[in-house]
Amino acid sequence: MADTLRNRLNEALKEAMRAKDQRAISTLRLILAALKDRDIAARGKSEDGRISDDEILQMLQSMVKQREDSIAMYEQGGRLELAEQEQAEIDVIRRFLPTQLSEEEVREAVALVVADLGAGSLKEMGKVMAELRSRYAGRMDFGKASGLVKQSLGG
Repeated sequence: MADTLRNRLNEALKEAMRAKDQRAISTLRLILAALKDRDIAARGKSEDGRISDDEILQMLQSMVKQREDSIAMYEQGGRLELAEQEQAEIDVIRRFLPTQLSEEEVREAVALVVADLGAGSLKEMGKVMAELRSRYAGRMDFGKASGLVKQSLGG
């Protein structure tokens, strides 16, 4: 499956080049460069020396998060044109992410994983978060989820 997401990214770059969509071209090149860096770092750690689809999704999510943070900073500084550029990049990146879970779905997922693992204390938060990451990679904001996990474990 890792190849399919990689292929989608490469095909999207080719399409963007044909369409002369500069924003998509630059964003996709950034994604592919970051992917190449992660692959290089993974050499020797994974069988084929490439990161998995789940890791690609996590990378894309962190790229969205970085841009959201930048948007907030640009808006505070009155740099709306830069905020719009960041939003355009987010729109390109999100094309490759699965549909995000709603807040209610995240709550249900947290409750399900806590119950499945029989977690009852904050000491087990790491286990719960690891399981959430493996089940819902790319589909939820794990920063928000960790607050819900902490809450449900009595923190």
